[in-house]
Amino acid sequence: MRALLLLVTISLAALAESLPNTKPLEMPGDIAAQMVNGIISHLSKATRGSVPHRRPGAARLRKILGVVDERVAFQSPRLLATVDSPAVVLENAAFRVSRVSWPVLQDGITAEGLLFEPRGKVSARVVALPDADQLPEQMQAAQSLAAAGCVVLAPVLINRSDTYSGNPRFRMTNQPHREYIYRMAFPVGRHIIGYEIQKALAAVDWFAAQRDKLPIGIAGYGEGGAVALFAAALDDRITATLVSGYFEPREGLPTQPLYRNVFGLLKDFGDAELASMISPRTLIIETAPGPSVVGPSTSDSSRRGAAPGMLVPVSAERARAEVARAIKLSPDARIQLASDGTTNLIAAINGRSSAHIQTVAIGAPGAEERQRRQFSEMVEQTQRFVDKSERVRNQLWAKTDRASLKQWNESAPALRERFWEDVIGKLPDSAATPLNPRTRRSYSGAAWDGYEVVYDVVPDVIGYGVLLVPKNIAAGERRPAVVAQHGLEGRPQDLFALPEIEDKDGKKTNFHYYQNIGSKLAELGYVVYLPQNPYIGDFRPINRFANPLGLSLFSFIVAQHQRLLAWMSSLPYVDAKRIGFYGLSYGGKTAVRVPPLVEGYALSICSGDFNEWVRKVTTVDAPYSYMFTQEWEIPEFDLASVANYAELAKTMAPRPFMVERGHRDGVAVDEWVAYEYAKVKRFYDEMGIGDRTDFEYFNGPHQIHGKGTIDFLRKHLGR
Repeated sequence: MRALLLLVTISLAALAESLPNTKPLEMPGDIAAQMVNGIISHLSKATRGSVPHRRPGAARLRKILGVVDERVAFQSPRLLATVDSPAVVLENAAFRVSRVSWPVLQDGITAEGLLFEPRGKVSARVVALPDADQLPEQMQAAQSLAAAGCVVLAPVLINRSDTYSGNPRFRMTNQPHREYIYRMAFPVGRHIIGYEIQKALAAVDWFAAQRDKLPIGIAGYGEGGAVALFAAALDDRITATLVSGYFEPREGLPTQPLYRNVFGLLKDFGDAELASMISPRTLIIETAPGPSVVGPSTSDSSRRGAAPGMLVPVSAERARAEVARAIKLSPDARIQLASDGTTNLIAAINGRSSAHIQTVAIGAPGAEERQRRQFSEMVEQTQRFVDKSERVRNQLWAKTDRASLKQWNESAPALRERFWEDVIGKLPDSAATPLNPRTRRSYSGAAWDGYEVVYDVVPDVIGYGVLLVPKNIAAGERRPAVVAQHGLEGRPQDLFALPEIEDKDGKKTNFHYYQNIGSKLAELGYVVYLPQNPYIGDFRPINRFANPLGLSLFSFIVAQHQRLLAWMSSLPYVDAKRIGFYGLSYGGKTAVRVPPLVEGYALSICSGDFNEWVRKVTTVDAPYSYMFTQEWEIPEFDLASVANYAELAKTMAPRPFMVERGHRDGVAVDEWVAYEYAKVKRFYDEMGIGDRTDFEYFNGPHQIHGKGTIDFLRKHLGR
């Protein structure tokens, strides 16, 4: 709010004077908010526009769902019993129900739930998946299937409670269990949905191994319906599929709970495309409304950090509309709309209709302990993937070890491109959009004039910032330039000298985090540009709209900087070969993601952010982990398999790279930062360019220090 008031005050005082070769800037109001809204508008249109361009394929679906690990073969499920709780929980004339578990993944993921065994002849086998907040014991469909001669395995899913979400040594959160697993799994290329698909397909593995080769079905409701639909699309051993309370147009994904976010899903997959992958096998869509969820929970004010998201019951009309689209995509599809999907499923897998049965209540002793075990297994498995990720990255980067500068220059483009395409997400070339720069002179210091700048990036998306131009530039002189980047919720105006103002408590402030670095650099003779990055205000929904399209917040930030450098390079007093980058905090995140990809940057300085980043975003054993905070937009899909901060810094090479860090910076500990930077230093040294990288600790908090970094700029840019 303080920065917003400053911006409004300054804008009113703006002088109607623009830079040469630009149009006058005439944008009232909060330009940063307009930037954020424009990005969301662009993404909303792109989401709608993605539908006719989708090209579904199983390999890519496995990748984005994290169904990439080999499952464990097993002879049969294991009965679960204790002295107080026998394995068999129900026996009647039609079927027997037992508590069971079965192995799924090698390192310890298992499935737990119920096994329904019919008394008479077995005609088929079915995996029955309840909704996340439904117990297998509550699935009436499982009883009907068993009574009709089906062996049924019904695993429990991870629920939406927040009981175990956090670490009591540090902080407990209100993240639903599903979101808590999602947030740590996403950066290692796994997914809560993927884990549960693996549980269902492990059951299918057991069914398919039986000698009688009976038909295999899968049925699910709510979250179980999602798992059933994805599993059937991936595995053609499944003869018939029932999806209840889930099937609909998927373009509403950005407003649903975070644990449904799948990176790149809507580029190639809606529910209709998944149905086309199942065709010509039978798919039954039950027109049940599905669960209603409004989140996050506010029942405990001490628990925070969960992402917003809601589930609206699926309407029959929306289900029918998506079925119609599926049939259009695949005319030979065998899709049935049904009000009682279980009856249709029984007919599809055993060729006969089912008799109505009176379902009975099944007790669920130990259900809460079962949920705790299943949740803990996923946490532990995911943390093992985190631990193994360094080996995965080392294998990817092995050919660059001890590489010569020539060898590195040959290898680097492919590594940069993989990070850009697979992790950040690459926008189409923005050069097709006219730059259309607009400027106005709004600020003046003793040694510089300040201009607000707006330019176009892609349709609906602008770039905005402030250019500080030293007053003593001689005619024909070309100066080095520095792009200095603010952090979270910052504004360009925070980085240069402004009169002190009082907040509501009468306290005076001068934006100490940035140490007026913008005006200091301009006073040293650099041309300085201070971009407005879009991580301000209500920006977090950007990633919710971007991720399903295989994009992210940084897809737009990279494009903004590409356009920015194109414009700055055209200024007659800027030396285009000597433009450096200096960013603090979220600007430090920018420093390791943007300059390596944008060749126009001659160097990069990361302040207050360099870290053992993969661990920072996934660990549950450190108080400064993003697992406990509200920054739910932070995780990047499968980053851990491609690059940690050391590898991102390496991609800056052979250009100079520097880290600045205060000993008391709470984003991490010195040891994590030093460990990660040591890899960068070794890499630069072994290529014979060790003088192009540096690290400065200072005795301070999370802020710009501006001592060794100024020397670094002078050394590599001049002045």
